[in-house]
Amino acid sequence: MTAADGGPLLDDDGVPRGQPVLDALVRLLDLERLEEDLFRGVSPPMSPVRVFGGQVAAQALVATGRTVPPDRRVHSLHAYFIRPGDPSVPIVYQVDRTRDGRSFTTRRVVAIQHGKPIFTMSSSFQVDEPGVDHAVDLPAVPEPETLPTMSERLAAADPKPPFFARVPRPFDIRYVEAPHWTGRAQPRPGVRVRVWFRPDGALPDDDLLHVCVLAYLSDLTLLDSVLASHGVAVGEDVTQLASLDHAMWFHRPIRLDDWVLYDTDSPSASGGRGLATGRFFARSGALLATVVQEGLIRVR
Repeated sequence: MTAADGGPLLDDDGVPRGQPVLDALVRLLDLERLEEDLFRGVSPPMSPVRVFGGQVAAQALVATGRTVPPDRRVHSLHAYFIRPGDPSVPIVYQVDRTRDGRSFTTRRVVAIQHGKPIFTMSSSFQVDEPGVDHAVDLPAVPEPETLPTMSERLAAADPKPPFFARVPRPFDIRYVEAPHWTGRAQPRPGVRVRVWFRPDGALPDDDLLHVCVLAYLSDLTLLDSVLASHGVAVGEDVTQLASLDHAMWFHRPIRLDDWVLYDTDSPSASGGRGLATGRFFARSGALLATVVQEGLIRVR
């Protein structure tokens, strides 16, 4: 998935995609170790006015994961977004080794810019253990290959959503239903927003990287379910949209070698905040992770 000259492919709307773009995301998550529990990350050159929340969460999980024995997998994280991240300067991640038990390991990390915390996260890791096993079923949805591509969705959008303009695409993204931003949408309380994701290339064989990429993905479309419930769109009606807090539970080993379905909805919105919940399913049907986020949503 690389152009003949070795550069990235271009989508139908001229946006870079393919293996080089995915490789750039992998490099973004490969933090520089400054000291034993101190790491530094950067933002991509083509960044919006603030750092994408999924990037900070994924980089923070990389930092904590690199202080944990390899036989322990992350099973949950709980995070708060405190200040907007500045994409023009590096982010320093300071890890606190809260506890190392026989079965569980707990870590806390603070992301710092300009001498102030912009993000905090607690995460818990566990050795693999046997136990009871059940999960809800994969929703009945069309196969991802039968759905329009992101560039096709954008071509049908009127007006064009500004938040997707010219941003490189490391993932193939297929909305199951027409996104609310493709036109003047009517409010649809209780609507489910379901999106298939697949890396647009091959990820390295690194279990921690795969779960961190899922954390990155978890913040991409989650608040869409809040916006679709009220028929509003960023740039048209929404003057400010930001993640406030974020929690994830990882139920089973994460591999992103194939499509994953992100099934989200919004049970409540009030006080300038909207709550969204999501579930990640493997294409095989396995429930991989559950996500809950509250976001700031200010409308005209």
